[in-house]
Amino acid sequence: MLARALLAILLPCAAHAQFRAAAVKVDITPDKPQWLLGYNARQSTGVHDRLFHKIVALDDGRTQFFLVSTDVCLFSPTFYEEFSSELRQQTGIDRLQLWWSVTHTHSAPELGPPGLAKAFLAGRYDHEPDWDYARDVKQKLIAGILEARSKLAPARLSVGTTTASANINRRARDVDGRIRLGLNPDGPVDRQVGLLRLDRPDGAPIALLANYAMHGTVLGGRNLLISGDAPGIVASYVEQKLGAPMLFLNGATGDIAPIYSVYDDFTKVRVTEFNVLLGDRILQALPALAPALLPIRIQAAEATLETPLKPGLPWPQELAAFLNTRSEVRLPVRFLRLNADTALWSAPLELFCEIAMDIRRASPAKNTFYIGYTNGWLGYLPTREAFPAGGYETTVTPFTAEAGEALKALVLQRLK
Repeated sequence: MLARALLAILLPCAAHAQFRAAAVKVDITPDKPQWLLGYNARQSTGVHDRLFHKIVALDDGRTQFFLVSTDVCLFSPTFYEEFSSELRQQTGIDRLQLWWSVTHTHSAPELGPPGLAKAFLAGRYDHEPDWDYARDVKQKLIAGILEARSKLAPARLSVGTTTASANINRRARDVDGRIRLGLNPDGPVDRQVGLLRLDRPDGAPIALLANYAMHGTVLGGRNLLISGDAPGIVASYVEQKLGAPMLFLNGATGDIAPIYSVYDDFTKVRVTEFNVLLGDRILQALPALAPALLPIRIQAAEATLETPLKPGLPWPQELAAFLNTRSEVRLPVRFLRLNADTALWSAPLELFCEIAMDIRRASPAKNTFYIGYTNGWLGYLPTREAFPAGGYETTVTPFTAEAGEALKALVLQRLK
């Protein structure tokens, strides 16, 4: 009886000790002017706030997994594949062990080749990419991942959600019925904030992962200062209060803007108001997060959705591997399970929020979070209902109206 009682006490401790985590923050702010991605081609004239890789390493004793959030707008899936190949050669870490997401700030440098954007933005990429900066960003990320792996230590995980009203639907309908980029308070919007907190056994914070859907477009095309925009500024604010890195993991933002959008410069927008609208809501929710059940188990997987390419869109040769012989886009979708109650899924997309919310409602997992802009960018994926209404996103998307339903079916099948 005594042996059984001791075993009941010791087993949870042993299982708890199997789960380890670490976090690293690496500065990637350039030291010279850069072409900024988002809006028209323009070069930076200075730095307003600094840019970072935020890296979290997880280990359940069987599987190691690395989740990265970087303060840039986006990059091509080929850039990710090249990076993951270099990472494996140098570290042995497989591509399925890494998600590289971006915050989607429109005030950060271009990173690597233009990818899909060149198909519908003729003349936007006449200049040569800064390959030195791209190489520096990749090298710093590999070094950061290695550092995070070396710092793995026993950890606790807590998961939960809150809400924030820092975002708004951006598909504004005019009196002529046309849809334009703007602000639409009557449109659908996803205000959930998904939270995953990592702490040491003594309660000291390791890192916070915050998943929220919001374009990094508080600043508009006339801003020439490098910045993480609201996602980066909110993350820095939370870090100062928490004492640990915060990864801003953007969500399904295809039709969602920040409530204050496309201001000319920092003198015309109080971007720190997002610290109250979003940052304080995150901080207030942390004490109520529920501890994950032990033992924590990590499962990572990938599936590919093959869906028709929209007629008339020229497909860049650089992305040949993402188009099959039937002219179908090969869309990679990733899955990460943390026990039975928490599921993350990701795709290289600007997904309309309704699709992610439909999946979340139907998911068997208590906590289901979508991470957008992950492992590259293959454009917008609107809902079927959005296509007849038109608008910017339906014009530039490489997908047909049926792709959203096909994606929902694939993701839910894998989650279930």
